[in-house]
Amino acid sequence: MIKLEVHDLFLSFGGIEALKDISFSVNNKEIFSIIGPNGAGKSSLLNCINGLYHPQKGKIIFKQTDITNWPADKIAKLGIGRTFQNLELFKGMSVLDNLMLGRHNHLKYGIMPSIVWIGRASKEEITSRVKVEKIIDLLEIQSVRKKTVGTLPYGLQKRVELGRALAVDPEIMLLDEPMAGMNEEEREDMARFILDINEEMDKTIILIEHDMSVVMDISDRIMALDFGEKIADGTPEQIQNNSDVLNAYIGGKEKGQVA
Repeated sequence: MIKLEVHDLFLSFGGIEALKDISFSVNNKEIFSIIGPNGAGKSSLLNCINGLYHPQKGKIIFKQTDITNWPADKIAKLGIGRTFQNLELFKGMSVLDNLMLGRHNHLKYGIMPSIVWIGRASKEEITSRVKVEKIIDLLEIQSVRKKTVGTLPYGLQKRVELGRALAVDPEIMLLDEPMAGMNEEEREDMARFILDINEEMDKTIILIEHDMSVVMDISDRIMALDFGEKIADGTPEQIQNNSDVLNAYIGGKEKGQVA
């Protein structure tokens, strides 16, 4: 079952063509990775999907709805969550409060119920707290749940950002280099968490990542971009042996050395 469809997407900034007629589909509950050298258009593509950029041409279809020109907040409410290359956390707040902020789209009560703290306000807050506690357990951040985010090591902050995107309870998660800047142990942990989110929580994941060993290990399918154009789309094995990918992304390494 197809979860997301992108048709003939074109995006430019002035005279610079960031994306050129990009088309692909993502199946339900799969991990779909996007690779390519710096400047290939990977983050721009995610920005189009979650409404931060609006392409000049093409369509983005999610749950049989054309969301091409929707604002980012409306797309998030529909069921698409996002992490970013650079951390977008509230550094002066606790881990728990950052995760609870990810639930704001699900809180429907007004001002008065929140003041007196009865009825709907209380029920919605309790429901959100239960979901957030499950995320804390999944990502193994129980020991830092009350600590200020800005005091945490970088690897843990990246884990909190993943948790906040998960707190939105999205159907699709857009992960933009979630392992950037991490050491080997932290990357292995993050890869495990991504697999758990995909397998245990049935989340569809679109992943941008430069660590090719991770991409090859956890992806169901991979799409490669170069200078804003799609040059390949297939299984990890197909991508690993694709001459266009080897030349553009790996820099001409011999076959079998992609990972």
